[in-house]
Amino acid sequence: MANGSRQAAWEFFGTELKRRREDAGITQVELGSRVFVSGGYIGQFEQAIRKPQLDVAQRIDGVLQTDGIFERLCRKLIDDKRYADYFAEVLELERQATAISEFEPSVVPGLLQTPAYVRALTLATHPFAADEFIEDRVAARVERAQILDDATRPVYWVIVHETVLRIPVGGSHVAAQALDHMADLAGARKVVLQVLPFSAGAPANNGSLRLMQFEEAPPVAYTETSFSGTLIDDPAMVKRAQRAYDLLRGAALSPEASLALVRSAAEDFRRCTPTT
Repeated sequence: MANGSRQAAWEFFGTELKRRREDAGITQVELGSRVFVSGGYIGQFEQAIRKPQLDVAQRIDGVLQTDGIFERLCRKLIDDKRYADYFAEVLELERQATAISEFEPSVVPGLLQTPAYVRALTLATHPFAADEFIEDRVAARVERAQILDDATRPVYWVIVHETVLRIPVGGSHVAAQALDHMADLAGARKVVLQVLPFSAGAPANNGSLRLMQFEEAPPVAYTETSFSGTLIDDPAMVKRAQRAYDLLRGAALSPEASLALVRSAAEDFRRCTPTT
């Protein structure tokens, strides 16, 4: 579903929510208190400014006795076939987060990838894929990254292992462009970027880790391997994940030193690129 079509569908969700709520004679504040969010959040759902999490949509159905319509709409809207099933809910949470903290040990984080970098990663895992399949993946990743241009963009903190700066994904030219892009976003203050150097030794977390915080919902963590992902909402486990991230942050280079290293690595790749 294209971004414009998805937004139109969320606007329908909001319009239908407002109609059903008013038909039930319930104010935004009353509905919010009964589904454990603020009345202001209900108003933002109705205006399609924010999107409810699946469990909130389920509670709305229960209060308004709408026979699961909002749950079904929500499930439909978070179902994006361009992504693995296990990532669908994470994708929607990402759009709602007020803060995202991410650690990537081997590749440039998805929100910071260039189209050419996405294309190279996709080809590496799907070497026999049709062009349409590959370009769908590229378009989806570019669409995801638009949250960094939104006025309500989340506070975004990224730590990458130095390995990310040394693997020539797509060749030296593509890798250099990817690092330049990551550095430019950090320079534009759209992301706080740190590098965990080889000299730091063993990392506090071996796989990719993402922590997401929300205005009126508990934080969650997400871990991912090549073929699966796990969304963690248990408070004790989220706390452990946060502790691991704090250790990573403490061992990483400062943002200033990290930016210098990223730009230096990009220049190293450029020196490896043949001239024509």
